[in-house]
Amino acid sequence: MGGWGDWVMGGEIIHFLNTLYKPVLMVNFNDTETAFAHLSNAELREAYWLFNLINKPFLVETGTVLTKWGLNLNLPIEPLIRRTIFKQFCGGESVEDSKQVIAKLAGFDLQTILDYGVEAKTTEAEFDRIATQLIQDIGLAEREDAVPAISSKITALARFALLEKVQQKEGLNEDEQAEWERVKKRVYHICEAAYRSNVAIYFDAEESWIQDTLDSLVIAMMTIFNKEKAIVYNTVQLYRHDRLDFLHASHHDATAKGYILAVKLVRGAYMEKERERATAQGYESPIQENKEATDHDYNQALQYCLDHIENIVFCNATHNEQSCRLLCELMQQKGIPNMHPHIYFAQLYGMGNHISYNLSQKGYNVAKYLVYGKVKDVIPYLIRRAQENTSVTGQMSRELRLLQHEIKRRKLV
Repeated sequence: MGGWGDWVMGGEIIHFLNTLYKPVLMVNFNDTETAFAHLSNAELREAYWLFNLINKPFLVETGTVLTKWGLNLNLPIEPLIRRTIFKQFCGGESVEDSKQVIAKLAGFDLQTILDYGVEAKTTEAEFDRIATQLIQDIGLAEREDAVPAISSKITALARFALLEKVQQKEGLNEDEQAEWERVKKRVYHICEAAYRSNVAIYFDAEESWIQDTLDSLVIAMMTIFNKEKAIVYNTVQLYRHDRLDFLHASHHDATAKGYILAVKLVRGAYMEKERERATAQGYESPIQENKEATDHDYNQALQYCLDHIENIVFCNATHNEQSCRLLCELMQQKGIPNMHPHIYFAQLYGMGNHISYNLSQKGYNVAKYLVYGKVKDVIPYLIRRAQENTSVTGQMSRELRLLQHEIKRRKLV
């Protein structure tokens, strides 16, 4: 199958596409009929019930504690998790389990970014096993037209403390140096497999005190494997006040060294942890002062990528409607076709369906991040999804309101 951004488009090709395709606006993100067409009445009610539960802070807080407690004591709670929150946000416990979800998404012209959701491992054996699994996932993506990419965290392949030590430029002892070489080999072999299979590999951004190490490693892979097409993607977290400059610098580096810059744009996921550490250790927080500053830099990043669309391939990975609408508007203003191969939208499976399905209906390139893994392994991911959908103001979450609207539209109440 073909990966995203297989080639860098010249001006003549862009002009040719523009004569064939006209952007269709506007996308209506309130169209719940389209957003939930993939759900039966029973599935819609089930989703509403779940989001109604996780809209309550007390239940999420208590459930998080009880879940961790139950798993530590080996209590039989996995079947309950599997039938509820796991079913909502994950594709299955294995790639085979996930194939039915992948096919269902493809039926609505949605592609899949396959994400093996294992985190926080610490041993060499575990890192090697995860690397092997990622290469197997690349093999599946090569065979599946609906799976153009896979995703991973570098911390699924390397010990966090080692990455931190490398970033601090502390001298590594002989064992640590050998360990670091093994990390680089794992990442190289995964990227090499992706290149040979023409499948994209996304590497997530993580905490700032290891991010420079991750950036260096991922950019090194780009210089090798992104010469002719976009294979290796770095992630830029725009809730950091230095990341817009980092995006510009990355583009200049790619231009100078002759490789294609491939990036996933996100707002970010470690804000509280980042601020707490900065306060505790007495350094300036890398986090933007407020949401408005984050939104500004995020939208500037979208504009920058579009301004350099000939040699930047990017994914607008957000649940923010305003940023998605802005990108659509900018594409229309510039005469860029909806299905331009250098531009993708992405949302998490189980969330943001009003964005994903409505964009897909209008012919944009859209993918769902589909996490899979054993229930116990993906608990951290599931807890983050529950917390993300918890209302702290007493108001309904956006997801819950949309589900409620569709239930009323179908006259199920």
